Amino acid sequence: MLVSQILKSKSDDGVVTVVPGTTVAQTAEILSTRRIGAVIVSSDGKRVAGIVSERDIVREIGRRGMACMADAVDSIMTANIVTCRRDEQANDVLQKMTDGRFRHMPVMEGAEMVGLISIGDVVKARLTELAMEKDALEGMIKGF
Repeated sequence: MLVSQILKSKSDDGVVTVVPGTTVAQTAEILSTRRIGAVIVSSDGKRVAGIVSERDIVREIGRRGMACMADAVDSIMTANIVTCRRDEQANDVLQKMTDGRFRHMPVMEGAEMVGLISIGDVVKARLTELAMEKDALEGMIKGF
């Protein structure tokens, strides 16, 4: 399955972004309210400056305490981001996520972000693919 197919299966809420300078507290509130695991840091919603996950926030609280909540999200974001393209295979993306130990990946078209997929999105797509293969094999065996 291609990344483009995964994007089509997702709701069309777009990618949640915060602008550089947003506080860690504001970012945590967005993650909680939207019930999501990560936001992209972007000044225009298309160019990716970084990514911040709930894990990043929890780690920083554990390291520095609640004082970090007043800091700009730029100070804890991951700036060196692994991305993918629409034409990549889900298995390849899953491998990148597993190897890099991260759960969210921006989908890029050139220098612009066109989506965001999570490891949950990729696993769901793979399970759907496996179920279809299973049904096809059962049909072949039963002669349907």
